[in-house]
Amino acid sequence: MTRIGGDVVVETLRALGADTVFGLPGQHALGLFEALRRADDLRVVSSRVENNLAFAADGHARARLAADPHDPAPVTPMIVSTGPGALLTLASLQESRAASVPVLGISSQIPVAGLGGGRHGYLHELPDQQASFRDVVKSVHVVRSISQIPTALREAWESAATAPYGPVWVEIPQDVLLASANLPELTSVTAAPAPLEPLPELVAEAAKLLATAKNPVILAGGGALRSGANDELRQLAETLRAPVVSTFGGKGVFAWDHELSAQSWLEDWHTTEFLADADVLLVLGSGLGELSSNYREFAPRGRIVQVEADLGKLEANYPALALHADVRHTLRALLGQLAPRPSDGRAEAAVKNLLARVESRLDSQPLAAERKLIEDIRAALPDGSQTFWDMTIAAYWAWSAWNPDGAPIHTAQGAGGLGYGLPGALGAAAAGVRSLAVSGDGGAMYGLAELATAVQHQLDVTWLVIDDGGYGILREYLTGAFGQTTATELPRPDFAALAESFGIPARKTTVDTVRTDLADALRTPGPSVVVLPALLKMFAPTHLEHS
Repeated sequence: MTRIGGDVVVETLRALGADTVFGLPGQHALGLFEALRRADDLRVVSSRVENNLAFAADGHARARLAADPHDPAPVTPMIVSTGPGALLTLASLQESRAASVPVLGISSQIPVAGLGGGRHGYLHELPDQQASFRDVVKSVHVVRSISQIPTALREAWESAATAPYGPVWVEIPQDVLLASANLPELTSVTAAPAPLEPLPELVAEAAKLLATAKNPVILAGGGALRSGANDELRQLAETLRAPVVSTFGGKGVFAWDHELSAQSWLEDWHTTEFLADADVLLVLGSGLGELSSNYREFAPRGRIVQVEADLGKLEANYPALALHADVRHTLRALLGQLAPRPSDGRAEAAVKNLLARVESRLDSQPLAAERKLIEDIRAALPDGSQTFWDMTIAAYWAWSAWNPDGAPIHTAQGAGGLGYGLPGALGAAAAGVRSLAVSGDGGAMYGLAELATAVQHQLDVTWLVIDDGGYGILREYLTGAFGQTTATELPRPDFAALAESFGIPARKTTVDTVRTDLADALRTPGPSVVVLPALLKMFAPTHLEHS
């Protein structure tokens, strides 16, 4: 059996630590898929549409990191074909970039002779395919011969797995993938992402500020979660007696019910002021962007110490003592320079007072159904499940209200695109994780084709579709801004009947029975669907009151 370039790709991926590849075939990628067929120790998970394939790869990587933040091989490979197939992944890769998820995208290309924008008329030809990806992914790597494959893939893998994590892109021409390989079989390709350590002088200055702070507060973002800094963050918070607020992307890095946990009500003005009142605010793995700053209304009155692995986010929105470093490494360094403070109960009391004020504000609004729904969904989940949320009103609630302990939450709020829920959960299920997907009926239409994928691979996913007849949050936004709505009301199928046509157990539920029905579905092996007709509302925004 003649080894070809595709075999060298597969051997390299296996050596780097991959055990699962997400792939959708195409004419230029035949060499890759023939090599995958020969590799009986590398699982191939397909999909029906390339953007969903990329979301699934994202979900697989997130699920592995949530299960083991220090996974030595966290990168998930994804293979697509040239041109249209490649371009369909862009919106999904934008989400992976915004959420710092290590996805290794591999695309075929037209033959080497056609590269360079010469307009030769090859099928799927683009003048410069890689240009479409340069500003979306962390790095782009182009291969022009079989000998370049191992190094290009190793460099791409290291790029994806270096803090801040993120998606990368590799292009390999069709004729390179099909050519005979003269290289010996590869088994020893390894990647060694360089740790991003903080500068000692900056650590010392940060430690000095924190040691003398009278009211330190910590804001833990997605970078803290991705770095696996859970233990170090708990130790630092307890050393400083500092309350911890989690951003939406950082949910789960600090125990939800810890006495110092101020949870993640970032769109509530009480939390915004709580952060602003800190004389030293330690920001870990967040750029203090639009959502984390309550739509730019956050106005700090003290000093900010910002630890961020993404260089471009340092002081992008607020002046700070800025440390370009991985959060976990930085917290370890800080812990070595800070003495524990005795607890006088003030921080714990401040947290209780904040959460009581948030609760009181919610109690003043007619939102009992929405709050109960989030509680019921959470109560239905067995420990160890992971949840994947589309851009839907229930997800907007979950950003703030969801308790992630024992049931990690993954959302598409990084880039904000529709369609993430089901394919993300399918990717997690391919990693052996029992998963719940939550979508609105509008977002669900993006992923309906993947019901076939769920059946094909018998993936253990329950899909909750909350059907409100349209794009619910956009309906609220348009009506609130202009008094009427446009293009938000949608015809849709009978989701339960459609699922059953694929042989998937499905049921319709109500707000009164969703907890029981969802729990039953989650206990059902393989895919299942629960449809909840409900018109949900968001809690009133607070940033508009202060802008």
